[in-house]
Amino acid sequence: MNFCTEKTDLLCENVTVGENGHLYFAGLDTAFLAEKYGTPLYLMDEDRIRNRCRTYIDAVTEAFGDKGLVLYASKAASFKRIYEIMAEEGMGIDVVSSGEICTALKAGFDIQNAFFHSNNKTDADIKYAIENGIGYFVVDNAEELYAINDIAGGMGISQKVLLRITPGIDPHTFAAVSTGKVDSKFGSAIETGQAKEIVGTALSLENVHLSGFHCHIGSQVFEADVYLKAAEAMLGFIKDMKDAYGYTTEIFDIGGGFGVRYVESHGEVDIAGNIAQIASYVKAKTDELGIEMPTISFEPGRSIVADSGMTLYTAGTVKKIPGFINYVSVDGGMTDNVRFAMYGSPYTLFAANKMEEERNMLCSVVGRCCESGDIIQEKVPLPESVCRGDIIACLTTGAYNYSMASNYNRIPRPPVVMLKDGDSYVAVRRETLEDLTGLDV
Repeated sequence: MNFCTEKTDLLCENVTVGENGHLYFAGLDTAFLAEKYGTPLYLMDEDRIRNRCRTYIDAVTEAFGDKGLVLYASKAASFKRIYEIMAEEGMGIDVVSSGEICTALKAGFDIQNAFFHSNNKTDADIKYAIENGIGYFVVDNAEELYAINDIAGGMGISQKVLLRITPGIDPHTFAAVSTGKVDSKFGSAIETGQAKEIVGTALSLENVHLSGFHCHIGSQVFEADVYLKAAEAMLGFIKDMKDAYGYTTEIFDIGGGFGVRYVESHGEVDIAGNIAQIASYVKAKTDELGIEMPTISFEPGRSIVADSGMTLYTAGTVKKIPGFINYVSVDGGMTDNVRFAMYGSPYTLFAANKMEEERNMLCSVVGRCCESGDIIQEKVPLPESVCRGDIIACLTTGAYNYSMASNYNRIPRPPVVMLKDGDSYVAVRRETLEDLTGLDV
């Protein structure tokens, strides 16, 4: 039986098939790259990353003029070269740990253009960020607000903050990536009155400057209507805070979350079209409410880097259990891509060196870890000829794969190789066995 569609969907225009029957990524032969750098191997298309940054900046500038701001959500992929690219493209960043701040600083990024998230910043995190000149804290709760006020006061400064507000919007995405509902672990809810209360607290403190509000509804959102609902709730809240406290909001950060294509059934998000639709609504709503339109910021992460990434593996054991299941084991697994084990995340995979062969065998592509749940994807159509030594490509792995990588089973993490203008270079070297014991005493 042939499980392959008539026309192979390669998901993104930076993925092609060469005349030699190999899968190409960003114009380069993936089989050649696997041989040159070894596997497992993270590939990142630098030109695609830059194009995505420009798409967002151009769309936000067109829609909001000087009242727009784009921040890269660096939790999606955080390493020095990413921050260098973001600086060169004129992007701000959001960060969620001292480690991400440190990495950005090592890359020479101006941390004044950084927004520090997290629902539980330690005193050490807060002190480190302020000492290094963080632009804004995105404050999750009152305890954090008091801590920032005390630490900033001890340093003799007034620290700019946004308050994270929970608008009570259900984006109908997977529960693990939904963050805008009332019972979220993030932020202060409008519905419970806690959001209004924390605004009053922020305005009463001497060493913080309330710059505005942030919300985030979730990830893998494909339609603008969810953002419009969030904007409606948040702009109403902004109006209420003006009425209650005479407070004029400077910044409204609407968050990120635009979806990307992992499989054929996923749609393509019109980034510019969605931003234009959000801008039209926000402008009309602020006029209706009689409030000044704040600077509107967006925080794309996944949609900047996801389809800029691909992971290459080498096939090892191919196990066929007649009447039950077929397994193709690879030299990576949940250590470099834990997202199927965590979320059941879908991916598209190919035998990169056999793209012209019929994909007539359904199999589970599994990793090398000592876990039954070490699965990259189930029901993958691959050629029946797949065998030890073939190259298996997993598409759309630029977001959260490297960021979530681990050394489980003491497996070294793969390198990150950037592809640009038909060439390649190492941005993050491959870990060695010696690296694994580097912290042991």
